[in-house]
Amino acid sequence: MPKIKTRKTAAKRFKVTGTGKLIHQHAYRNHLNIHKGPGTSRKLAAESQLYKGKLKAMKRMLPNGL
Repeated sequence: MPKIKTRKTAAKRFKVTGTGKLIHQHAYRNHLNIHKGPGTSRKLAAESQLYKGKLKAMKRMLPNGL
């Protein structure tokens, strides 16, 4: 039986909490921020929990819970 492998692209972008939830950073914050307001910048800076519809697929990509 082959080894279970982790999708490295998913491992770089998501973090599994102690209770099994997935946390990720928001997109659209690296550059071209001059036209974005301070509230938008603060909102994008916060980590966000992955929504329920994608949770099952992402947990399959991270079998070892990285």
